[in-house]
Amino acid sequence: MERGETMRKRMRSVEEKESPDVVDGAIVEVAEEDTETNPPVSEHMEVSMNQILEKIDQFTQQVSELLESGKSFLRELTTEFEERMIAIHKEQMEKWQEEIKELRLLDASNEEINALLQHAQIVLPVGNLWSHHFMN
Repeated sequence: MERGETMRKRMRSVEEKESPDVVDGAIVEVAEEDTETNPPVSEHMEVSMNQILEKIDQFTQQVSELLESGKSFLRELTTEFEERMIAIHKEQMEKWQEEIKELRLLDASNEEINALLQHAQIVLPVGNLWSHHFMN
């Protein structure tokens, strides 16, 4: 008698749910039991149906846990991805800033050398020395 009550209580709780249900974005269809059209079942069948209902509960719980686990994993993965992308961006910016610094130093050095060469051309008429040296 207790098993029959358990089965009816479980069936009533299943009947109270709307079909289909939405759980975490997934559609879950709930089997409705119409107690008026179904004849009474044997104790063996009740046990078998309860076992199936237990399997449904366990499977639903596993799916729920997997969904939560997957969501958590994706959140962690997203965070790691963002952190790595930010680190890569920072490293690249530092490299390019260093390149700019080196180019400025090179440019300043070149300007200094050009100024010295121009001064040397003014002080020493290089063109005249070369042509005089090669012509003789």
